[in-house]
Amino acid sequence: MTDGRYRRYVALGDSQTEGLGDGDEALGLRGWADRLAEHIAHDQPGLLYANLAVRGRLAGQVRAEQLAPALALEPDLATVVAGVNDLLRPRFDADEVAGHLEAMFAALTAQGARVATVTFPDIRRIVPLARPLAPRVLALNARIREAARRHGVAVADSSSHPAVTDPRLWSADRLHASPRGHALIAAAVAHALALPGSDDSWTRPLAPGAPTRSGLRAVGAELRWAGTFLGPWIVRRVRGRSSGDGRQAKRPALLPVTALVEGA
Repeated sequence: MTDGRYRRYVALGDSQTEGLGDGDEALGLRGWADRLAEHIAHDQPGLLYANLAVRGRLAGQVRAEQLAPALALEPDLATVVAGVNDLLRPRFDADEVAGHLEAMFAALTAQGARVATVTFPDIRRIVPLARPLAPRVLALNARIREAARRHGVAVADSSSHPAVTDPRLWSADRLHASPRGHALIAAAVAHALALPGSDDSWTRPLAPGAPTRSGLRAVGAELRWAGTFLGPWIVRRVRGRSSGDGRQAKRPALLPVTALVEGA
């Protein structure tokens, strides 16, 4: 980046950065990284954008598969968001996951890119059955902040704002943001980067909506969720499969953001 403007933005990550929950396979996925690119392009026409993210990838896989291609694209802005898939695995090592993230932070910043990342929200407020995973989230978030501080990486610290766990920001599977949630993530990263037109409005609670379920209705909702989403996920893990098997990045080359902006 020179003269305060970004010319090449590359996004690295997993399904959230790919855009699951925002759009569909038939018409295409949008996602927070696309939305961030659109935000930048409105103020800085000519922005080129690549999205290397692939669903199901662990942090180590993002590093192994996406870092070298990202460096080859010589971005002046990069976002690195990964770790959720690691959190969900039986074996989890916060230091190992954060190490992969830090290696990507170090390589990208050493090449001159401005880098941004995010912390993860309180999973207990999104998926009550995932309460045992809460300490993992806290441990990983702490290490992300430390690694980011060492390398001058901007952090959209979503974990400190209860608003991000509002059910309306999450898709039916509760693992991926809804379109409204993807818009919030994009706004949070834009704010962390101090982009023109960004502010802290993403931190504020949404207007009151429908009352939350309680009692037997809440239990029933959890059981339906487990049967519809958790069960198939467990089956894939047992079979050694991933939702990203055989998939490639949706936008592996740097392309103008014009089409994204016109379709927004």
